[in-house]
This record gives sequence, structure tokens and C-alpha cells, in this order.
Amino acid sequence: MPKRFNIDADIAKARTPDTGLYTDPALYEEIKEKLFAPSWQFVGDTFSIAKPGDAKPFVLLENYLDEPLVLVNDNLHFRLLSNVCTHRGNLVVNEPCNQLTQLRCRYHGRMFHLNGGFRSMPEFKEVQDFPTEADDLKSLPLKSWGPWLFGSLNPAQPFEAYWGEIMKRLPWLPLHRYMFRPELSRDFTVKANWALYCENYLEGFHIPFVHAGLNTVIDFGNYTTELFANANLQLGIAKDGEDVFDLPPDSPDYGKKVAAYYFFIFPNLMFNFYPWGLSINIVKPQGLSGTTVSFLTYVADEARYNKGAGSGLDTVELEDEGVVESVQKGVRSRYYAHGRYSVTREQGTHHFHRLIAQYLD
Repeated sequence: MPKRFNIDADIAKARTPDTGLYTDPALYEEIKEKLFAPSWQFVGDTFSIAKPGDAKPFVLLENYLDEPLVLVNDNLHFRLLSNVCTHRGNLVVNEPCNQLTQLRCRYHGRMFHLNGGFRSMPEFKEVQDFPTEADDLKSLPLKSWGPWLFGSLNPAQPFEAYWGEIMKRLPWLPLHRYMFRPELSRDFTVKANWALYCENYLEGFHIPFVHAGLNTVIDFGNYTTELFANANLQLGIAKDGEDVFDLPPDSPDYGKKVAAYYFFIFPNLMFNFYPWGLSINIVKPQGLSGTTVSFLTYVADEARYNKGAGSGLDTVELEDEGVVESVQKGVRSRYYAHGRYSVTREQGTHHFHRLIAQYLD
């Protein structure tokens, strides 16, 4: 592991990583395989494949991991499969489909069961030692929490190592009420490295300086960060009179005026729960100095939508973009190499850098 990524465990002594994290092309490629490929990524929801025979193709982190996959409803069993035919590499499912009884490659007619198993292939009677497991579509691990689905190309740790603490914290959420709203969802293009965007999210330190509107809603003095193995939580406490969660007595946060649960799941997912619902932010690397951030909106309580800490999210995003793009310009300077951490306000960013160093080792 490069010495520049030896992040001291003591935040009071630690220095931030060398700027090569944001500028080194070789490291950018190494991070793809060591951080992103083993991680658990958001791959969709059960609404998109609700009925038996439904199939939805997609590319996982297009232009980075760039892996063609397909979600399939196999008689109410959800599957995550490679979308690449095992004959000549053609894509098997080209668009969302309904009422399928098998998957069929349009190139040479190879067919697969809905669970990905090889079914048949024309003109292959003479082929010896055929078929084998290598002729099945690769089946990938798939996990769910409520309507949300998560998969991994090569999991280094079980799903619970990323999501366990989050699910324990919010068992009282009415997950069946969270409905996807495509008209409220959109992508943002940020001219900055993906890690800079995540670092900015992971500290509330900048809120009074960058987000004037949010600062009128959030009680910055009571803003806290909790660290987990591969995730963390920033707990947003509301000022008096603002919209807050109706917490059950058995919640560890009962008695607090919680305006938002900001969950970060390493390396690039943000699940932001508000009293009205959920905003999922997926950070997608698009080169050393480019990032796409997908905002996906799930509404659980229409009457409370766009109130409190969960209001004006587009404005907050544009404010974040402005400062992160400015930092992208700054980290290229020959006069900047490392920074230091605020012990009270940058625990999340320090934890993020420690995880990067851990996975690169």
C-alpha cells in the first residue's frame, strides 16, 4: 500500500491522503477493482420486476465498472444475472421485457432458463463435453431491504457488513409505502473526482458556510456522526418547529427531533431518509475529474414531501457541486499535498479515507 494512504487511526494526528487519490490514472483503475467491484451496489427495486417473467437489463456503473447485468423475476424469485451470452458474448436482454418464460440470445438462438441455467442451443449436437456450468449465465449475489435490491460483482464481505447497522436502526420504517417517483428523480453532472464528492457529503462541517437554506432547518450544534464497519450515519437534528420523524419508543433516537438520517454506504451510496421518504444518491465515477450523481426519489408520505431538511434538495446539490468543483481545481496545485481533519466535524471523511486505504492494501 502506498505510504501516502497510511491514514493514522487517531484523527487528531492524521493527515488526509496524497492528492494522487484524485489525480493518478493508475490509482483510479486500481480503485475500480479493489473498492467498487467487491462492494454492494444498488441495482434497482422490486417494482421494476414485479411480475413473473419480468426482466430489466442495465449496466452497473456505466463508464466505470461497465458490467452488463439483468434483473429477472423467476416465478417470484428475484435473480441478478450476467447479461452476456456464454456463446459469443452478445447481450441477451436488450430492453425491459414482460411475461418471459426463458431468455433467448438473438444472435444464434442460445436459450437460458430464467434462473440463468443453460437450456438449449441449435447446431451444437456435435460439440463434445457440452453443456457445462460455464454455459450458464453467471448468477450474482442479490440481497434486498424492503423494495430495494443490492448486488455485488465479487463481494469481499457479506451484505450485512455494509447494511446490518442501518437495518437495525430503522426497523420501524413503513418500507411497503416507499414508492419510486421517476418524475422527481434526475442525474447531476459534477466536474470533480468521485471521492471529493463523497468527502463533501461525509461532513456537516460545511453546512453553515455552503448551505444557507439547510442551515435554517438543521441544528448544527447537535449534528452527529456515527461510524460503522463499511458505512456511517450523520444524524440531522431539527430546529424547533421543523418537520421531524415520528419515532417509536423503542428507537434509540426516541426523544430526539430527527430531521434526517444521512446514511453513507462505502464506497459510493447515500441513503437519505426524511419524514416524507427517501433520496438515494448513487455516485458514479466518470473519469478522474468527472462524476455523475443519480438522485432517485421514493415518497412514503406525499403530504410531507419537500418539507424540512428534505426540501430544496436540488438547491443543496448545486451548492455542493460548486464547492466540490472548486476543490477539484485546488487539488491539482503544486502547493497542496495534504490537509488535516477537524476532530469534532470530519470523523466521516477520516473514516472514508481509512476504508480506502484498507481496501487498497
